Amino acid sequence: MSQKKAGGSTRLGRDSISKRLGVKIFGNQKAKKGSIIVRQRGTKFKSGENTKLCSDDTIMSLKEGVVQFTTKRVKKFTGKTEKVKFVKVK
Repeated sequence: MSQKKAGGSTRLGRDSISKRLGVKIFGNQKAKKGSIIVRQRGTKFKSGENTKLCSDDTIMSLKEGVVQFTTKRVKKFTGKTEKVKFVKVK
């Protein structure tokens, strides 16, 4: 007879890989052309002047300059106004 009970399967080892999202270049920092400013899922930040919203909602700079974050009140199509965060490069 065996001396040990049969081992069951473990529930460990299936954690997902982190996606490294978030702000990469903060306000008043210099950004080069083509550098990633924000990596995000959905549009928490909107693209302002001299920035581009990529297909995976990443915001990148289109020219060299200083990054600025601003908030603006924007009227939605439902008539409701909301505060929206914008990223721009000057």
